[in-house]
Amino acid sequence: MDRIKPRTLSGFMELLPQKQAKLERMMQILRQTYALYGFAPLDTPAIEDAQILLAKGGGETEKQIYRFQKGDSDLALRFDLTVPLAKYVALHYNELAFPFRRYQISKVYRGERAQRGRFREFYQADIDIIGDGKLDILNEAEIPAIIYRVFRGFGLTRFQIRVNNRKILNGFYSMLGLTEKNGDIMRTVDKLDKIGAEKVAAILTEDCGLSQAQAAEILRFISIRGTNAQVLSALESYLGRDELFDLGFGELTAVTKNLAAFGVPEENFAVDLTIARGLDYYTGTVYETTLLDHPEIGSVCSGGRYDNLAGYYTDKALPGVGISIGLTRLFYVLDEQGLLNPALSGAPADALVLPMTQDSAPAIALAEQLRSKGIRIQLYGEQKKFKQKMSYADKLGVPYTVLLGEDELAAGKCSVKNMTTGEQVTLSPEDAGAYILTGLAGNNGPLILEK
Repeated sequence: MDRIKPRTLSGFMELLPQKQAKLERMMQILRQTYALYGFAPLDTPAIEDAQILLAKGGGETEKQIYRFQKGDSDLALRFDLTVPLAKYVALHYNELAFPFRRYQISKVYRGERAQRGRFREFYQADIDIIGDGKLDILNEAEIPAIIYRVFRGFGLTRFQIRVNNRKILNGFYSMLGLTEKNGDIMRTVDKLDKIGAEKVAAILTEDCGLSQAQAAEILRFISIRGTNAQVLSALESYLGRDELFDLGFGELTAVTKNLAAFGVPEENFAVDLTIARGLDYYTGTVYETTLLDHPEIGSVCSGGRYDNLAGYYTDKALPGVGISIGLTRLFYVLDEQGLLNPALSGAPADALVLPMTQDSAPAIALAEQLRSKGIRIQLYGEQKKFKQKMSYADKLGVPYTVLLGEDELAAGKCSVKNMTTGEQVTLSPEDAGAYILTGLAGNNGPLILEK
């Protein structure tokens, strides 16, 4: 039989167990934080009717989607979690309580060119709040406040959530007589961090058809800087000239005030008029989050307010606000930058129980006793030499080994070895559990180390 060479497809990530454990810890922090704010877990099918996924699509979406036929069915893999959510809410409208708050951590699929830090299969971690007819502005401040708590839970302090409002931008472009071109303008402005002001100005004039004076005015507007209070003060000079601008200014002011009330320090959020978000379905507040010491990574978390997304599936008004973390990409760049805490154990067990006698019953009983204390225990049952058993423990990375031989059995005790320090003590099973738990408590550091 010909052997098939094992390989992983380009753009798909596979992790060894210790790194997978750290990714799982990121997910655990996310789930625990989202649950603190009353979000319900949700999982939608990875495969949907292609018509459902492409309702808002076309263009780049249709080029990137994984689409296939099965019998008479036209199917596709989901490319994000927001469109399936809109379908879900429209389908289950009569069974849900509104505002509906859900979180979802699932894989999505995009058939784009695989490159460094960009994947074809990747996890997204989303939260969304969907209203029935209306959705209060308070929700648009709570979403980034939750992200603040998530990133602090990861161990990060040097990050910034940048906030803007699409109504302000649309209203400003209306003042310039550019309403019909505002979509093209916002998609161009959204590239400012990547290509710089000079290239943005060139695209605005050459591709979008703006005059040089209009392009200069736009760049001058989005360059307003300062503290949040200073930026809002500068925006006040534009009030009274466009109704939509005035509405957006009121919303942005409310979000800024409420973010502070949620306990988010000003160094971690900033009003930034360059944030536009290229997707057309955003209608109000928009967010992007960056790591201040690693601007080359770009946005690691983004989202905003949308009013019409579910309109493809229902005639009911179901406005929403949400934010998404590209979890696989974030994990990849944190690992690449050496920011994942190497001291955190990725072992699948806290301790490895090693029977040193022919009769395994005492070791089984000891393992069960330690598990009853909440200690993760693996029982090693292979008939190997002692050196091989310890080598296995080393490779697994377990913090402790628990040895049970004839001498320990005769004394009603067990030997516990700290695999990091090499210290070995002989204790009663009850004291052994307390010893291990005390040692494990000292290993709980942050997931991410800032440099």
